Amino acid sequence: MAEKNNPETLSQRPKLDIEDIKRRLDMMDQRLDNIDSIVSAVVERVMNQPIVINITCPYCGKNVEVSVIGSQKPGKQ
Repeated sequence: MAEKNNPETLSQRPKLDIEDIKRRLDMMDQRLDNIDSIVSAVVERVMNQPIVINITCPYCGKNVEVSVIGSQKPGKQ
Protein backbone atom coordinates (compact mmCIF):
# COMPACT_ATOMS: atom_id res chain seq x y z
CA MET A 1 0.00 0.00 0.00
CA ALA A 2 1.36 3.44 -0.88
CA GLU A 3 2.27 5.77 1.96
CA LYS A 4 0.40 9.05 2.19
CA ASN A 5 2.49 12.15 2.76
CA ASN A 6 1.60 14.35 5.67
CA PRO A 7 0.91 17.88 4.31
CA GLU A 8 2.31 19.56 7.46
CA THR A 9 5.62 17.73 7.12
CA LEU A 10 5.97 18.68 3.45
CA SER A 11 5.19 22.34 4.09
CA GLN A 12 7.78 22.53 6.91
CA ARG A 13 10.57 20.91 4.90
CA PRO A 14 11.32 23.89 2.59
CA LYS A 15 11.43 26.15 5.65
CA LEU A 16 13.99 23.86 7.29
CA ASP A 17 16.03 23.73 4.09
CA ILE A 18 16.08 27.54 3.85
CA GLU A 19 17.14 27.84 7.50
CA ASP A 20 19.91 25.31 6.90
CA ILE A 21 21.12 27.27 3.85
CA LYS A 22 21.08 30.52 5.86
CA ARG A 23 23.06 28.89 8.66
CA ARG A 24 25.65 27.54 6.22
CA LEU A 25 25.96 30.91 4.47
CA ASP A 26 26.51 32.62 7.82
CA MET A 27 29.23 30.09 8.69
CA MET A 28 30.92 30.64 5.32
CA ASP A 29 30.72 34.42 5.75
CA GLN A 30 32.34 34.11 9.17
CA ARG A 31 35.14 31.96 7.76
CA LEU A 32 35.78 34.42 4.93
CA ASP A 33 35.96 37.26 7.47
CA ASN A 34 38.52 35.28 9.48
CA ILE A 35 40.60 34.59 6.35
CA ASP A 36 40.45 38.28 5.43
CA SER A 37 41.71 39.25 8.89
CA ILE A 38 44.60 36.81 8.70
CA VAL A 39 45.62 37.90 5.21
CA SER A 40 45.45 41.57 6.22
CA ALA A 41 47.68 40.93 9.25
CA VAL A 42 50.24 39.09 7.10
CA VAL A 43 50.26 41.85 4.48
CA GLU A 44 50.79 44.51 7.15
CA ARG A 45 53.70 42.55 8.58
CA VAL A 46 55.26 41.98 5.16
CA MET A 47 55.05 45.66 4.36
CA ASN A 48 56.89 46.50 7.60
CA GLN A 49 59.61 43.83 7.57
CA PRO A 50 60.75 40.77 5.64
CA ILE A 51 58.99 37.49 6.33
CA VAL A 52 60.33 33.99 5.73
CA ILE A 53 58.15 30.88 5.53
CA ASN A 54 59.80 27.46 5.85
CA ILE A 55 57.78 24.49 4.61
CA THR A 56 58.85 20.84 4.75
CA CYS A 57 57.54 18.68 1.91
CA PRO A 58 55.56 15.78 3.42
CA TYR A 59 56.56 13.48 0.54
CA CYS A 60 60.29 14.01 0.02
CA GLY A 61 61.23 15.77 3.26
CA LYS A 62 62.96 18.70 1.53
CA ASN A 63 62.76 22.14 3.11
CA VAL A 64 61.31 24.91 1.00
CA GLU A 65 62.00 28.50 2.04
CA VAL A 66 59.79 31.31 0.79
CA SER A 67 61.03 34.85 1.45
CA VAL A 68 58.77 37.84 0.97
CA ILE A 69 60.13 41.36 1.16
CA GLY A 70 57.84 44.35 1.00
CA SER A 71 58.54 48.04 0.72
CA GLN A 72 56.55 50.92 2.07
CA LYS A 73 56.16 54.24 0.34
CA PRO A 74 58.09 57.00 2.10
CA GLY A 75 55.99 58.94 4.56
CA LYS A 76 53.38 56.18 4.97
CA GLN A 77 53.14 54.47 8.36
